[in-house]
Amino acid sequence: MNTDNLKGIIVPLITPITNEEEIDEEKLKFIVEHVIENGVHGILIFGSNGEFFMFNEKEMKKVIEIVLEQTNHRVPVYFGIGEIRTKKCIELAKMAEELNVDGISILQPMFIDPTSEELYQHFKSIASTVPEIPVLLYNNPGKTGYTISADLVSKLARDVTNIVGIKDSSGDFTQLFEFIRQTKDLDFKTFAGKDTLVYPALCVGAAGAVCSTSNMLGELVNGIYDKYEKGDYTGALENQLILNPIRLSQNEATFPAATKDMANIMDLNMGNPVLPVTSSKGQLRKKMESELSKAGFVR
Repeated sequence: MNTDNLKGIIVPLITPITNEEEIDEEKLKFIVEHVIENGVHGILIFGSNGEFFMFNEKEMKKVIEIVLEQTNHRVPVYFGIGEIRTKKCIELAKMAEELNVDGISILQPMFIDPTSEELYQHFKSIASTVPEIPVLLYNNPGKTGYTISADLVSKLARDVTNIVGIKDSSGDFTQLFEFIRQTKDLDFKTFAGKDTLVYPALCVGAAGAVCSTSNMLGELVNGIYDKYEKGDYTGALENQLILNPIRLSQNEATFPAATKDMANIMDLNMGNPVLPVTSSKGQLRKKMESELSKAGFVR
């Protein structure tokens, strides 16, 4: 399976909605153009910051169709799956395949605490249903309550031909490094899932990162990867050092409001989060504004 295009900064695209909580098609097209113009290397629809947990299958299909048409093959488009039930994940994977996405990402099931064997069967069942589509595992212990072990990832990568990578949002650099170490003999791509760890992840062999801040700070974030690839390690590190305090200023906001909040602060007009989440106010918003101002992104 050719995974040459599976690299760089992949943006978990914001999903803009109207005041009636319908998909805002024009704003969606706008943010697609914005991230492409600012050099993103791939687009992930319905990642965590795309609020996948808030939308039904009909809405997801609509967004996929709009993004694929707007992107027009300029960058790869991936689809995030985060359902708990294996059968539902398979249905979504088949829908994505029919719509011709470039790959899918599968989050470990939330709320439950499956055994390693149950997880293995879950991921294998979904990936085997769409054998021609590259599959990225998605490790997010902060939101699911448990982690995917490096041993399990290595086994899945060896047993299931289209499981070709993982996004690791653990923030545990040792674990990220283990994903890389245990699959180094394979064509397997590990992506950092923390915007603050892009540069160090690249240094130990990561293929790139999935960064929510690339929605609004594309030139800065994508530049970490681009400069690193050109051998400008000093420049790549400088971009990372500028990014980190901006990203950390989001930490106290209700997830995932901060991404839309910051986009709106920068006049991208992405609307509100889906209820019950609401936009950040008061000191939370001021902190984000302050860090963006210090870095010269807003006045």
